[in-house]
Amino acid sequence: MAREGVPITHAQFVATFGQRNDAILPHWLGADAPMELIQRIGDAKEALYRDMLRSGGIEPLPGAAEWIARLHAEGWRQAIASSAPRLNVEAIVDSLNLKFDVIVASEDVRHGKPDPEVFLTAASRLGVPSAECVVVEDAAAGIEAARRGGMRSIGVSRKGPLAADLFAPSLKELPPDAFTRLVR
Repeated sequence: MAREGVPITHAQFVATFGQRNDAILPHWLGADAPMELIQRIGDAKEALYRDMLRSGGIEPLPGAAEWIARLHAEGWRQAIASSAPRLNVEAIVDSLNLKFDVIVASEDVRHGKPDPEVFLTAASRLGVPSAECVVVEDAAAGIEAARRGGMRSIGVSRKGPLAADLFAPSLKELPPDAFTRLVR
């Protein structure tokens, strides 16, 4: 945004965490900003992110890889339902060498979080009813999307509690029955 002459603060960035570029950028650029400008800035932002990922790598959040492996071994179907572009999601999954049954990215839906469309699309592709889904989220918009979609949620954030059905500062701190207790 600074390159475009519209610097934003860290607080502004944090307030939009988990939302799509087409929802975020008009707030910063103005409601009359041309869609071509929004697309160009959004594409540049995501390309910078992928460059940072490739050059610096990424580590899974503490406990994430262990939970993914455990849930897979227990027969849970798993999806990534992200507001991020598919190229970003695939870059992260590849970097971490993780496997998911379904990936839903921003290109697959019309509405971003807190709209539940991304989670409902993932549930549909998994063949799992919403009431049997557990969403793990680190953003308030995602927790709200899960609630609107009729799904249970686990909020994970070191920055403070999220209004989820279950909250932990880290996935390592979840109780061993965290997922099963939410769907039973």
